[in-house]
Amino acid sequence: MRQWPLPRDQVKAIDDFFESRRQAGQVRESKSPHNAPTFCVKKPQGGWRIVHAYNKLNDATIPAQTPIPRKHVIIDSMAKSTIYSALDLRDGFYQILIRESDVTLTAVSTPSGMLWEWLVMPQRLKNVLATFNRCVTHLLRSVRDFAPSYFNDVFVHSRDVNGKTDVGVHKEHLRKLLGLMRKHKLYANL
Repeated sequence: MRQWPLPRDQVKAIDDFFESRRQAGQVRESKSPHNAPTFCVKKPQGGWRIVHAYNKLNDATIPAQTPIPRKHVIIDSMAKSTIYSALDLRDGFYQILIRESDVTLTAVSTPSGMLWEWLVMPQRLKNVLATFNRCVTHLLRSVRDFAPSYFNDVFVHSRDVNGKTDVGVHKEHLRKLLGLMRKHKLYANL
């Protein structure tokens, strides 16, 4: 699919976006035969959301059969707890690497004539949400009883147990979760 022209302010936003992603090691220049155009969508708070038209790739992708977490199950599991923390995984999809053999499929063009390919999961690919959720659920499965995940959110909940205060138990839970996140290189917003 060919890249279409865009207004200058959007071209600048796209170029700045890809430069920041290049510096973060999330994209690289590409010579791929594949290409999805890039465009912008206005954010409600101002600024631009950078979007790729992965229509052809998504049409050719077999949908992932991954169970979606049920909010009510997570809420029910937290019902008897007395202290809570919520962690938001930073740049969720960008924390998951693309298999090297699939990197060229993610190639996107920009109005300024660049061709980039993603080294991490970009938004707008058909199975990104399911893949991300499956990965986080798998990596954090050992703390699921007190730190269930819902896509890019992790909810830590605790109560007093065996003479330990709820705060003491919560600190232990947070240490276990953060240790596991460090081990698997999952990053959260502060």
